[in-house]
Amino acid sequence: MPSIYQLKPRFQALLRPTVQRLYDRGVTANQVTVAAALVSLLLGLLLAWLPHVTWLFILIPLWMLLRMALNAVDGMLAREFGQQSRLGAYLNELSDVIADAALYLPFALLAGVSPPLVVLVVLTALVSEYAGVMGPLAGASRRYDGPMGKSDRAFAFGVLGTGVAFGLLSAAWINGLLLVILLLSLYTLYNRVRRGLAETH
Repeated sequence: MPSIYQLKPRFQALLRPTVQRLYDRGVTANQVTVAAALVSLLLGLLLAWLPHVTWLFILIPLWMLLRMALNAVDGMLAREFGQQSRLGAYLNELSDVIADAALYLPFALLAGVSPPLVVLVVLTALVSEYAGVMGPLAGASRRYDGPMGKSDRAFAFGVLGTGVAFGLLSAAWINGLLLVILLLSLYTLYNRVRRGLAETH
């Protein structure tokens, strides 16, 4: 099953002129990474504080789009302008999982939504990303296999956020969609381990 991650090269081509301008102004990859994580944390705190103000959940898909662009920008700044560093590698991986948890956990506070299910989705996402990072430690490449990678989860929760904001999804529907995300995340974990092992043989 394909992943949204496979669209990344086209997305990067659209962003390249903006990345050049940012570099010319002295913006670094690590600054972009940290800024995106901080905004994600602040948004997550806002939603956790006011989960009953459901229209605020429209900020999830809006921010996901911008965050996806920022994630591409920091990677391009690092690779194409000689800003790769060991600190950047840590910041990139850690910021993503922290930001995801901050943005997804507030869904557990919505009336009728299953908190354990939301927590399970977040934990499974964390483990699947860890499995991807484990690739190089096992002699394989960093694994980005789908069907529920970072970009796919961002899209899925963007859809959920839109549904909540406009009152289009009942709690039962949200729980059902969360279960689908969980199952696809487990399959993603399986894929990353299986293909990472296959790559080393």
